[in-house]
Formats: sequence, structure tokens, C-alpha cells
Amino acid sequence: MVLFSVEITIKMSVMSIDDIEKTPQMLEGKSLQSGLYIVATPIGNLRDISLRALDILRSVDIIMCEDTRVTRKLLGAYQIKAKMHSYNDHSDAGRRRSIISQIEEGKAIALVSDAGMPLISDPGYKLVRDCDAAGLYITTIPGASAPLAALQISGLPSDKFCFLGFMPHKTKARQKIWQQWKSAPATLLAFEAAPRLIASLRDVGEVLGGREVAVVREITKLYEEVRKGSPDELVSYYEEHGLPRGEIVLVIAPPEEEVVSEEAVEDMIRDALDSMKTKEAAAFVADKTGLKKNDLYNIALKIVKED
Repeated sequence: MVLFSVEITIKMSVMSIDDIEKTPQMLEGKSLQSGLYIVATPIGNLRDISLRALDILRSVDIIMCEDTRVTRKLLGAYQIKAKMHSYNDHSDAGRRRSIISQIEEGKAIALVSDAGMPLISDPGYKLVRDCDAAGLYITTIPGASAPLAALQISGLPSDKFCFLGFMPHKTKARQKIWQQWKSAPATLLAFEAAPRLIASLRDVGEVLGGREVAVVREITKLYEEVRKGSPDELVSYYEEHGLPRGEIVLVIAPPEEEVVSEEAVEDMIRDALDSMKTKEAAAFVADKTGLKKNDLYNIALKIVKED
């Protein structure tokens, strides 16, 4: 009896009361609540899947897969037998209506992509949107994510970051994206294909200059690698050693903060006051410099008074 009591205490200690109420099927053998379960799958190493994800995949009525062949390998590794259907970028509104109808009839349906978190540059957004509009239960079973994993091991600032998804195939389109995000005070993340890596790095250098870049590839796999340097340094390396294989995440350092002198700030405010009112001038310069609007307003008032 003592051992039984200890076992129950340990199991209960890893769950909050809210967790227990939300997951009765794991404690009492009940079926899952009807709804859409968005399940993360490994990005490389098959052991990077959560126990909860395995419970859900064993319990749902249907698994909607980006590619059933890929998901079948994962399920086979964990001896999970499940009914699978495809759901990908080519799935139309009719397929989404069918899924919604099945959930409304009481079915629990899981959505998985080939790797990582569904919807993160993978199919699923329209399905989640339509399920939400229908008032259906939606939940996430989080897990591995290539952009976040790349950010973690890149050694670049992680307090602010922007994920830009897959880079376009053509140079002009890539450069346009980098130009749009050039001033963002955050680390930039993007997916890139190995055959386009050198051209893409050249575009980064052309638009963003010599910022530090980390080329992160094959995350969690045997040949996981992080190679860092300026765009020019990385281009030279890959031209000499050849293009890498595998899936790649580019992690690009944020722009260096520019220090604006007091004299320069006052000059900017004076120029703005030629065509703007005091508050407008302060707001304009605040937007340009990132300085506090109230401080700039006080400087503007002082300038107006002196003049």
C-alpha cells in the first residue's frame, strides 16, 4: 500500500488540477473530446516526440497527414495503428468541410505535418481557421520546431526574432524580403534550400551587409552543423568545400544599434519643425530614432522657446 501511494503521488505531482480535468482519457480510459488536435512531430530524431503526442496519436479517430508515407514511418516506430488521410497545401475547401463535419459528429482528429509544428511553414492554417469559425475544440500538442531549435544553437541574440519562412527562388524576390526586414531590431530566421544557399547568402550580404550569419542544418540528425561568419566568408567557404546537404535554417544577427548624438537629434527636430507642429515633430523623430517621444517633445518645446 505504501508503494501504491507513492506511485500515485508521483504521477499526480507532474500534473496540475487543470491538466487532469483536460485529459480525463489518460486517467480514466475515456475517449478523447471531439476536436482538432495539432500535433508536433520530430524534425529528425524520432525520439524527439512527446509522451502526450504519442497518447494523442494512439487515441484519435483519424490522423490528417501532410504525407501519409512519412507519418507511417513515425507511427511504425512506435507501433501505432491509426486511420490516416492526407491534408496538404493542395487540399481544398471540400476536404476542410469534411473534416469539420466529422468533428461535429464526435470524432477526434489529429493534424500532423512531415516534421515539426504544423502550420509553421506547413499546411493547416485554413483548417484551424475554419474549425475556429465553426466553434470546434482546438488544441496543440507542442514539440520540435526547426526555426526555434536553430535559434537556440546559433549563438545569436534570441530575445527578439522574426521568422520569415521559406525564401523565394529568385534573387530579386529574396532581396526584396531582406530589404523589407532590414531595419527590424531582431534576429531573422528563414528556411533555405541547399542548392540556392550561395546565391541566398550573396543576397544577404548585398542587402544586410556584413552581419553575422549562422547556417544551421540537419538539426537533431547525425550531421547536425552550425557554421557562422559574414555572408562573404560563408560564400567563400561553400564555394571551396561545396554545398551542404540537408535542410537549412539561416539565422541572421540583428542590425547594430546606432548611437545618435544630442546634436544630431536637435538638428532632426529643427528640420521637422519647419513643416510640422511640436507634437508631430517629436513623433516623427521618435519613429526615426527609437527615442522616447516625451523626451523629444520636451526638446522640441525648448527649441521653439529659444527660437
